[in-house]
Amino acid sequence: MSKIYVIHENDDWTSHLTSWLEELELPYELWHLDEGTIDLNSKPPEGIFYNRISASSHTRDHRFAPEFTEAVLAWLERHNRVVVNGSRALRLEVSKVNQYMALNSEGILTPKTVSAVGRKHILKAAEQLNESSFITKHNRAGKGQGVQLFHSLKALEEYVKGESYEEPVDGITLIQQYIQAPEPYIVRHEFIGGRFVYAVKVDTSEGFELCPADACTIDDSYCPTDKPEMAKGAKFQILDGYYNPLIKKYEKFLKENGIQVAGIEAIQDKEGNLYTYDVNTNTNYNSDAERLAGVYGMKELALYLNQELEKQAAVR
Repeated sequence: MSKIYVIHENDDWTSHLTSWLEELELPYELWHLDEGTIDLNSKPPEGIFYNRISASSHTRDHRFAPEFTEAVLAWLERHNRVVVNGSRALRLEVSKVNQYMALNSEGILTPKTVSAVGRKHILKAAEQLNESSFITKHNRAGKGQGVQLFHSLKALEEYVKGESYEEPVDGITLIQQYIQAPEPYIVRHEFIGGRFVYAVKVDTSEGFELCPADACTIDDSYCPTDKPEMAKGAKFQILDGYYNPLIKKYEKFLKENGIQVAGIEAIQDKEGNLYTYDVNTNTNYNSDAERLAGVYGMKELALYLNQELEKQAAVR
């Protein structure tokens, strides 16, 4: 029977989607791709395949989940299966360098960034960036991994040469212009089916780790979503009536890169310039914020996946 296949590596981030799939009585199957085998001589089952492998999989001891998923997606695409967030989406998910180049190709502003491999080259990259304040981040990251703010080259040198230095999983560290926002928040734009659904204001006053998933409460100190909060003062707040002309550029960017589902994060500086700095293709939603706003991303996602499944059935 044709069904919805959900490709993932984190059960905690999948439960909200499966709850909606079950409530809507939609046929589905989970493929947990931490490890396993794939017979490249066989044909994939009929259905549609939704990829939500995360760049942060290595933080859950799923080091090779993206590589294994890339092989599975190549197999699926070879057999012309419908893949939501296919191999190009995965490539952008695991590389911020690829994200920035693709965003820039659509005329979308990103912070000035220099990439480096090797500790001594991180210091050289900071000198080349020539900013009084800057941040480091991992190229393949997620959950704010490797994000550190520095106000001097000396402070960076102490970090790079010290015991607290975090080695990026792919070896690539980014040195990036620090965007000073007039107020401590960023805006995350959610898209399903390549179309804008809503924007959520995220309070950054407690740090850079901005995971919106309820499951982040398990071990993430900067994602306090374990209890309902009122809209005023909440860490995540869906913005009513939000619009920005950049949304059209985002939608074009998603279309050009074969991405159907994503959360795109941006920050505005004191001069009003909006910088886009992260694209999350395994996007999660905050249930407290959604409950207050009366919108449900995972429900919309389940409906979209079913729509694609019905389209496929009609063609066949």
